[in-house]
Amino acid sequence: MELDGAVLLLVDYQQAFDHAPWPRRWNGDVDRNGQALLAAWRAAGRPVIHVRHDSVEPNSTLRPGQPGNALRPGFEPLAGEELVSKSVNSAFIGTDLDLRLRRLGAKTVVACGISTDMCVSTTIRTGANMGWPMVLVADACDCFDLPDGKGGTMPAETVQTAHVATLGFEFCKVTDTQALIDAL
Repeated sequence: MELDGAVLLLVDYQQAFDHAPWPRRWNGDVDRNGQALLAAWRAAGRPVIHVRHDSVEPNSTLRPGQPGNALRPGFEPLAGEELVSKSVNSAFIGTDLDLRLRRLGAKTVVACGISTDMCVSTTIRTGANMGWPMVLVADACDCFDLPDGKGGTMPAETVQTAHVATLGFEFCKVTDTQALIDAL
């Protein structure tokens, strides 16, 4: 995998997702994988952009000022790493992410975070539609059980599988943490 000019985009690794009202998540290794990737990326001296969902909804656990708005331990930006604040699913909508990527000389955007089917997917789709070559690090993502629309629940594992397949078919390359670390 060609990583010349790649920027790591960490999407919504936030504390709110560990608590109600958020449903069950499937990937117990999301933090370990994301932190391993981040550590390797930093060690290689490559640029990182953190994304935080700053909800404008008054009762949201992701609203600024709420404990859940904070980034998860180990995902805080270091000096020189950028932080993009968003209030919708896509990190490209209503932000200066595209400009920041251009200023960094980005050629590829490598994305992971929470949740695969919502903010990660929407960011990848938007980025791809804007012409950015996108890469999804699937095992450094997580998602939730969701209502299936028929009175039941779709397991998070199924949600993950469907969204990774859809994204990989049309919008991005799909890889895993170790393969990406090896490519660095």
